[in-house]
Amino acid sequence: MALLNRTVRGAETESTGRVSRETSSSWPGLGMAAAGVLVAWGVHQLVPAVPMLTASVVLGIAVAHLPGVRDLVRGAGRPGLSLAGRRLMRIGIVLLGLGLGLDQVLRLGWATVAMVAAVVAATFFGTLWLGRRLGLPGDQPLLIATGYSICGASAIGAVSQVSGSDEEDVAASVALVTLCGTLAIAVLPLLQSPLGLSDPAFGRWVGASVHDVGQVVATAQTAGPGALGEAVLVKLMRVALLAPLVAAVAFSVRARRQGVRTPSGRRPAPVPLFVAGFLAAAALRATGVLPEAALDWAHTAQELLLAAALFGLGSAVDLPRLARTGGRAAVLGLGAWLVVAGVSYAGVLLTM
Repeated sequence: MALLNRTVRGAETESTGRVSRETSSSWPGLGMAAAGVLVAWGVHQLVPAVPMLTASVVLGIAVAHLPGVRDLVRGAGRPGLSLAGRRLMRIGIVLLGLGLGLDQVLRLGWATVAMVAAVVAATFFGTLWLGRRLGLPGDQPLLIATGYSICGASAIGAVSQVSGSDEEDVAASVALVTLCGTLAIAVLPLLQSPLGLSDPAFGRWVGASVHDVGQVVATAQTAGPGALGEAVLVKLMRVALLAPLVAAVAFSVRARRQGVRTPSGRRPAPVPLFVAGFLAAAALRATGVLPEAALDWAHTAQELLLAAALFGLGSAVDLPRLARTGGRAAVLGLGAWLVVAGVSYAGVLLTM
C-alpha cells in the first residue's frame, strides 16, 4: 500500500509539473496574441470600416512572415498562439451563445437542417470525386473533402486519425483548406450585394460555405450581428455532422483495410464540447435571468477572445508551404470552393 501511495503521489507530481510547464510555454504566444488584439483594436478605432476581427487575422498572417519575428512565432510563441487559435476560439463561441436565444435556433427549422446536410454531402462527395479524378496522392482527396464540407483543419485532423493518413497529406490538405478559408474572409463580403443577399441570408450562406468556425466568424461579422448569429447557428449544424462523418470514414477504413487502428486510439466526442456549451449559453439567455450588464460584459469578452483566436489562426498560415501544394491541389481547392459556395447559395435561396 505504501508503495502504491508513493507511486500515485509521484504520478500526480509528474502530471502537475507537466501541466505547469505547458502553461509556462504558452505565455509568450498568448502575450503576442494579446498585443495583436490591441493593435487590431487600434486599427479599428482609426479605420472603423475595418472590423477588429478581420484586422486580427491579417495581422496574424503578417507577423508570421516578418523577418525577425517569424522565428519567434514558429518557436517560443507557437504553443500559446495555437492555444489561442483553438481554446480561446471555443470559449468565444460559447459566449456568443449568450447573444442568441434558443428560439432563434428553433426558428431555423427543418428546412435549414436539410439544407445543411445537403451542402455537406454534395461538397464531400463532389470534392472527393474531383480529387481522385485529378490524381492527388494518398488521402489528400479525402482530407480536403472533409475540411471543405465540415470545419476545416479540425475536421481534417479528426478524419486523419481514423484513416491513418500520411503527415505530408495532412499538412498539404490543412494548408490548402486554410488558404481558401482565409481568402473567403476577404472575398465573400464583396459578393453580398451583387448576389442580392440580405444580412441574415448572407450569414446563412457564410455559415454553410466557409470552412473553419473562426473564418465563419471573421467573414460574417462584416455584415453585422444579425448575420453573425445566423452564420454561427448554421455553422454549428455543420460541425455537429463531424462525428457521423468520422464514424463513416472509420467504418469504410475498417472494411477496406482489415486491422487498421487509429494512431491515438481515441474516439472523437459525439458532439464537440464547445457546441454543447454554445447551446447551453443560448438556453441560459432564454431564461432571462442574466442582467444586461452581464450580457454586455460577455459580449466584450467574446470580441476579445475571438480576436485573439483569429490572430493565432492567422499566424499559423505558412504562405511558402501553400505555394508548394501544386497546381492540381489548387484546381481541387477552387473546384471545391465553387461547389460549396454554389450549393449553399442555392440552399439559402430555397430556405429563406
